[in-house]
Amino acid sequence: MSEASRHRTRLVGLTLGLLFVLLAGRSGYLALSDAPGRGAAPLMTAALDKRADIVDRNGELLATSVVSWSLWANPRLVWDGEEAARRLVSVFPDLDEAVLARRLSESRREFVWVKRGLTPRQREQVMALGLEALDFREESRRAYPRGVLAGQVLGYTNVDGEGLGGVELAYDTSLRAGRAPLRLTLDIGAQAALEAELATAAMDYDIIGGAAILMETATGEIRGMASWPPFDPNRASETPANDPGRTNRAIGAVYELGSVFKPLTVAAALEAGVVRPNDRFDIGRPLEVRGFRVRDTHWIGQHADLTRILAESSNIGTVHVNLALGPQRQMQFLERAGLTRRAPIGLPGSAAPLVPARLDEVTAATVSYGHGLSVTPLAFLTAFAALGNEGRMVTPKILAGEASVGEPVRLISAETARIMTVMMRESVINGTGRRGDVPGYRVAGKTGTAEKPIPGGYDRSRNVTSFAAVFPADSPRFALIVTLDEPKPIEDGSMTAGMNAAPVAGRVIERVAPLLGVDPHFEDLRPASSALRSPPDPRSEL
Repeated sequence: MSEASRHRTRLVGLTLGLLFVLLAGRSGYLALSDAPGRGAAPLMTAALDKRADIVDRNGELLATSVVSWSLWANPRLVWDGEEAARRLVSVFPDLDEAVLARRLSESRREFVWVKRGLTPRQREQVMALGLEALDFREESRRAYPRGVLAGQVLGYTNVDGEGLGGVELAYDTSLRAGRAPLRLTLDIGAQAALEAELATAAMDYDIIGGAAILMETATGEIRGMASWPPFDPNRASETPANDPGRTNRAIGAVYELGSVFKPLTVAAALEAGVVRPNDRFDIGRPLEVRGFRVRDTHWIGQHADLTRILAESSNIGTVHVNLALGPQRQMQFLERAGLTRRAPIGLPGSAAPLVPARLDEVTAATVSYGHGLSVTPLAFLTAFAALGNEGRMVTPKILAGEASVGEPVRLISAETARIMTVMMRESVINGTGRRGDVPGYRVAGKTGTAEKPIPGGYDRSRNVTSFAAVFPADSPRFALIVTLDEPKPIEDGSMTAGMNAAPVAGRVIERVAPLLGVDPHFEDLRPASSALRSPPDPRSEL
């Protein structure tokens, strides 16, 4: 070989060697950064920052972070963007093939995401395609091992690990810090019972929605908060924005709750000293209030005391009581009870109530039995729970160990609260709440049935039904509300709370009371005076 030939050979070898070094260096840069060129993703170390776990009050895991894979491509190295897109869509049918083909054909770019959060099977399927210019990035993905359990409460994150709903959003900063697990007040046993019974109610009564909340009366700690339809945070990206399951109806939906308001009206009047427990009222005929006629749904009797009015859910009797109270004192009580503002809870989405512009005599009458004022189930339960906490109203809490917000509000006296508990126990033993009773657990509660408002009036074919209770009645520790949206008729065609919400609540209490350490006994809390022993009318089934 001539000297010139050897020189040309060495020159070609040096050129090829330099090209190899450049390519190897470029590949090393890609492997280390996993983010080639401008517009690239953050470094892998940032992506793998671990978001703190979320656990229930007993340390049971509710949300955690797991390793997942995301797929990216370098369009500069893609030979045929349309063909690559066609084959990738066979693995990811939810991708838009035309959009993906256009992105893979942008030869000036060196990095585009194809799909985030792949399952192991999807990763294997992509690898089997044998396409060049694709690679995977290891990332941290949020996982909810219990599926729909407490889904609306927990919320969810996006692919970048940012909280977008529920606890994930409310405590995003502390969760992103990745410190100790965030412990909630929820108890997964109680939560599962609430959700299971709402699911059963959906099958039994074909409801379009529902909510149930279990709260400690003394501390305000939420032991369970359920909403129907359910929501699976693992599938948040696949759930349409308008899907009804996304709404936490316990805090994010307002309802006219009906007769569950009656104990509050009676308590306000007792506290104001304008009525006494043994007062009797004429309920034998409809009551006229400025041309508006107040009726009862069934015959109760000519006269009734306060216990009978509550037990048989008399609208007429309740309005008589409220007339003695007066609109001004009624509004003051509603404001003190927090029913004219959003429920204070450490979660996003607490809905504002729909409060009448002014409380004239007619509006005051309807509000006294739960019409004309729309509130969330949590807002109502916060006030109602005071009846089981010696008259003290506490702020509800979802985060364990969280300091109480302010001092408890003295809503009514301890004596008024005791009287109300006795009356509501009678409502469950012999009144409209009979199907909510649970032997041994001494339930004290009240049913509520409200026709749904429509422009110009109310729709008699659609109801919202509720049952609110405290238990055990002799020393209340827990408060519960169950609200069903549009239950369908059963048995005799009835859609009232006594036939649906009350038995659902009873089944919940039967399941959770042993978990909560409530000891069953059968020495019933009996009325303390003859005024609290009125015999029920046999015609007052509902």
